[in-house]
Amino acid sequence: MDESPDERSDETPEFHIETDAIHAGQEPDADNGALMTPIYANSTYEQDGPGDHRGYEYSRTGNPTRTDLEENLAALEGGEYGRAFSSGMGAINTILNLLEAGDHVVAGDDVYGGTHRIFTQVYEDYDLEFDFVDTTDHDAVGDAMRESTELVWVETPTNPLMQVNDVGALADLAHAHDALCVVDNTFATPYLQRPLELGADVVSHSLTKYLGGHSDVVGGALITDDEELDEQIGFYQNSVGATPSPFDCFLVLRGTKTLPVRMDRHCENARTLAEWLADHDAVDEVYYPGLESHPQHELAAAQMDDFGGMLSFEFDGTLEQASTVVEETEVFTLAESLGGVESLIEQPAAMTHAAIPREERLAAGLTDGLIRVSVGVEHVADMKRDLQSAFDAALAE
Repeated sequence: MDESPDERSDETPEFHIETDAIHAGQEPDADNGALMTPIYANSTYEQDGPGDHRGYEYSRTGNPTRTDLEENLAALEGGEYGRAFSSGMGAINTILNLLEAGDHVVAGDDVYGGTHRIFTQVYEDYDLEFDFVDTTDHDAVGDAMRESTELVWVETPTNPLMQVNDVGALADLAHAHDALCVVDNTFATPYLQRPLELGADVVSHSLTKYLGGHSDVVGGALITDDEELDEQIGFYQNSVGATPSPFDCFLVLRGTKTLPVRMDRHCENARTLAEWLADHDAVDEVYYPGLESHPQHELAAAQMDDFGGMLSFEFDGTLEQASTVVEETEVFTLAESLGGVESLIEQPAAMTHAAIPREERLAAGLTDGLIRVSVGVEHVADMKRDLQSAFDAALAE
């Protein structure tokens, strides 16, 4: 792993991320001293004269609660500009709005199913072209690049196979072709990885996940250091209107305050559980970058400050038995999404990645029996006991 937060102090512009998580973008209310950012439930704002407003005119365009969230997220990622959206897909859609018919995109071959769907089932109809390749293979990425390539889309770690991509190398490949490099940092969060520092142009987040952290809000974000690019993103944010409500922004701001302490526990639990699964007779393969057996373990240790709370594994049994495993847990809830304080378990082939054609899934290594786990903050001994009980039930069939 990279150096600890204390050892990063000389490189930190002003405050450590634990401090920014609580304070960045937020000041006590100037009128009454309220400590928490208020929920400004306004659709419109009084103007002093026609066109003479006080910073806000209409809440699709801007809202004070959203402004505080956007500034907070930008600070956490070490970026200058942040934009919040009503969902992670709203953020991804906005990046695609920057492209034109005939443009080409290179993306990983095991990206999130919703990302694959909007690429292939929505934007291919608008004459955008997409190639899905193994982004850990830089030769494959280079071979896929064209004169028309305008975007390299990167997940790291990837969803759900937990591959770790070299952000700096992929950004260099993108920039050599005058293309943007956008990194989905949802799994790692800015607490563990800051892609802008590694060379990315834009960072994308599903705020629904770790940044919200409590499975009670849906949101997305884009962060950049490029003022012109931010202005373009802001134009589409306003024009398309995929903006979050003030209440949603308030919930995410509440979540970011505890991001560091939650992520420490997520990482600790996931590392312990991954090691237990790796030694288990009922498990064929464990995908977790914190394991030394992971093919990109050294890259993850260099690029991330810890290895995250997500892991996947192959159960040593039939498809039906793997389905039994995810159905028989009690501590782990069978549900989509991730990044909340509670542990979740799912079968990507039937759930989060069902939109990807089966032959493409299998070619990318997403087998029918793959199980993905979002490791929560419960006691890890209870997680082990819960999975062992589910394994026993499956193997008894």
